[in-house]
Amino acid sequence: MLRHFKVVVAYDGADFRGWQVQPSLPTVQGTLADAIFRVTGERLLPQGSGRTDAGVHALGQVASFGLKSPIPAAGLLVALNDVLPPAIRVMKATEAAPEFHARKSAIAKTYRYRIFRADICPPHLARYVYHHPYPLDQSAMMQAAVKVVGEHDFTSFAAVDPERGREEEEVPNIRTVFSSGWERTEDEFMYTVRGSGFLQHMVRNLVGTFLLVGKGTLKPADIDSVLEARSRSANPGATAPANGLWLINVEY
Repeated sequence: MLRHFKVVVAYDGADFRGWQVQPSLPTVQGTLADAIFRVTGERLLPQGSGRTDAGVHALGQVASFGLKSPIPAAGLLVALNDVLPPAIRVMKATEAAPEFHARKSAIAKTYRYRIFRADICPPHLARYVYHHPYPLDQSAMMQAAVKVVGEHDFTSFAAVDPERGREEEEVPNIRTVFSSGWERTEDEFMYTVRGSGFLQHMVRNLVGTFLLVGKGTLKPADIDSVLEARSRSANPGATAPANGLWLINVEY
């Protein structure tokens, strides 16, 4: 009898080519699949809540899979962490209902983007933040962030690559953003966004566009016209570097 599992996974994405398995390249999904095989002898592909890009980190990625093995969830947790590399940790493992699917069952996700603002970025943080010590109008960026709250067509903030343009490819580019805002700590300016789902590069493209607002190239009101254009070419914002992005958690 097949038993269904839900695992919460944290990882340092710096040395991986993203979540999705790729031939001959280190990926989080592929590494997790290899660990499951080593523990249970079963070859399968765990399904993630979404495909984080190369260099993106996670505190609360969720994956689901089925096993024939009688191993209890607590034992699976310990065994996987024994064989996984230190850059990937299974934080929680529980049995799930047969209909549970890490991606299809998700109702909300939260991402955070970290910008380090001090002049010198400590080496132990360099892999996990985007270092930008230059002048920014942070107040204007805060005003711009609230412009994307609500249900919108986010094509202007989607990836250009037609092969991987959407996280959920069977649905259009309409997403609902429940909250979107910036906050300043002593050395970091952090963007946190919670939504129903996200297109590939969507959060990084939002950050890149908000950075143009911070530099004065765009005004907060310009976010409205960028959204309405429904075209990535109409958005002058660059895709922010991957290393500053974190998947915080997934809700079900």
